[in-house]
Amino acid sequence: MSFQILPRSFYDRDPRHVGPDLLGKVLVRKHGRKLLTGRIVEVEAYLGADDPAAHAFSGRTPRNAIIFGPPGYAYVYFIYGNHYCLNVSCLPDGTPGGILFRAVEPLRGMEEMFQLRAIEPGSDLRRLTRGPGRLAAAFGITRERDNGKDLTSSRSDLYIADDGSPRPEVLITKRIGITKAADMPLRYVVAGNRFVSGPKFPSTEQLHP
Repeated sequence: MSFQILPRSFYDRDPRHVGPDLLGKVLVRKHGRKLLTGRIVEVEAYLGADDPAAHAFSGRTPRNAIIFGPPGYAYVYFIYGNHYCLNVSCLPDGTPGGILFRAVEPLRGMEEMFQLRAIEPGSDLRRLTRGPGRLAAAFGITRERDNGKDLTSSRSDLYIADDGSPRPEVLITKRIGITKAADMPLRYVVAGNRFVSGPKFPSTEQLHP
């Protein structure tokens, strides 16, 4: 499998453009001598100061500084006392915005993912990476290890790449799992993919042009 790491310019755009373009790309973790990889099938955009659901809505803090910084860096936060969530910063330095990774379809390294998730090998693969917390656990992503990591660097052990696969059919829906600004159509999913979390066919879905 040949990978081309996505450049910083890819993320230096409105999250509403970055989000759908990330679908079909590959999340890659260097795990010792092995690679853990998964095709991105679900993401959500967060728009910063104009988005009540975004961590940047209340202003810059030491905790959320990454999403105010240059594009292409990992922003990892801890939620509900037991889950990490992976995001990538978008837009120019000083302008907050980002993308939350909600689900990937495992491609390589599933044995290691089962170990990292501490679940029985041979279980339904959807248990590995369907949902942001599961995804982070399967790739060994934590705030201590990965927050602020450059996802555009070949020297990084965590990055996002293009493997030349065709662009998938993209559906746009409301974001899920939040209460603020929940009606904003900022969730992007690969149509029909079984690893997508939450409702698969919400009534508000629309095709991305």
